[in-house]
Amino acid sequence: MDKVYVVGHVNPDTDSIASAMGYAWCLRERDKVDSVAARLGAYNPQTTWLLKRLELEGPVLMTDASPRFEAVVRRVNSVLPDQPLREAWAIASRADGIAPVIAEDGRPFGLINGLSLFDFLTKMVGPNPRSEMKISEILAMPCGDMADTSVPKFQGGAFIRDSMNRILRGNHNDFFVVDENGMYIGVCYHKDVVNPPRIKVVLVDHNEPRQSIGSLDEAELIEILDHHRLGNPTTHTPIRFTVDVVGSTSTLVCEKIAEAGLYAPPALAGMLLGGLISDTLILSSPTTTERDRQAAERLARWAFTQKSPLAGETIETFGKALLSAGAGLDTRDPREIVSTDMKSYEAGGFRFAVAQVEVTDILTIGEHLPTLKDALHHLRESKAYDFTMLLITDVVRSTSRLLIANPPHALEELPYPPLEDGTRQADGIVSRKKQLLPAVLGLLEK
Repeated sequence: MDKVYVVGHVNPDTDSIASAMGYAWCLRERDKVDSVAARLGAYNPQTTWLLKRLELEGPVLMTDASPRFEAVVRRVNSVLPDQPLREAWAIASRADGIAPVIAEDGRPFGLINGLSLFDFLTKMVGPNPRSEMKISEILAMPCGDMADTSVPKFQGGAFIRDSMNRILRGNHNDFFVVDENGMYIGVCYHKDVVNPPRIKVVLVDHNEPRQSIGSLDEAELIEILDHHRLGNPTTHTPIRFTVDVVGSTSTLVCEKIAEAGLYAPPALAGMLLGGLISDTLILSSPTTTERDRQAAERLARWAFTQKSPLAGETIETFGKALLSAGAGLDTRDPREIVSTDMKSYEAGGFRFAVAQVEVTDILTIGEHLPTLKDALHHLRESKAYDFTMLLITDVVRSTSRLLIANPPHALEELPYPPLEDGTRQADGIVSRKKQLLPAVLGLLEK
């Protein structure tokens, strides 16, 4: 449980994945922390392309921070049912008085503890014990005869909370932990199950609980590294909290690495550069700062070395290839388009979602509008949003079109002219965070 999970937001984009990978590496190298990058959903096409291009393995999938049985398992040694009790006795003397009895096929047979031994002796000798019975005779009996075979079994990957009622209503103080095939992993004790250790979590590229890992309140949040508006969760103890005005969280990670006197390996540097480029549209977005430009130059030096997967690239050539990999509507399902890069918000009594998709030619969206509208309405109804929005951004011309499903009256004042096809012309709008969202929130919260 000393492991720390560095996790980005739901519906992860390239910056979310890259910053999780980069900061997990930084924590390992700088602080000697056993840190692991995690993700909360599937990769989008751009991130998939980048990971393949750099020959990197992405973060592990982890959608819920609630403790699992594997977090409290103790890998206690075991005996076979036909082995003598003396073998179990040796184990029990070192394992809080219990000895697991495991069948030859690897499945739990039963558990020997003080109560099971007493029950066995009671059945064997009856109400009038024979004083001539020797301890050596008892120790020679097979373990299977005196094991409690009714001990509950729980899968290691299962959430403890889902079985808590069963545990509290039962009479057992020790439980088996098994894998998905029912094979023995270990045992867990009642005291550990009712008070499990919390998973340690670092949030990157977000700070709002609704965009974060499930059951965040059951985890130990130790740090936040982000570049978005505040909507942060409460914590029981002080944490490191960095929210800064830059174009990408990958920029902040790059700065952390440099401040520690380190440099990222070429492939990881390419990943961080990809996250930076993606969020700033090759440093052309209005969210771009001088710090982003400096970070891009630094990451480029680390990434474009001779033996790197990106050898010979420039920020411009690499950036164009990256944006093209994530752009387009032709080969993607409309429902996937509106849900892949989507974030939820609440303001002015409304609960809504804003999705964004990138294209290389805004003029080609006409044939896709009917299916995109249907997908937006389906998203709204399936997730019980009041309204949903899709920002379709032309990464070549740095402009967008806005599509809204069930728009509230307040949004009629949006400064984007409505068009005959039902979209709104959002000239120069490329940033959901810095351009679109402030305009929407300003109208909803009037």
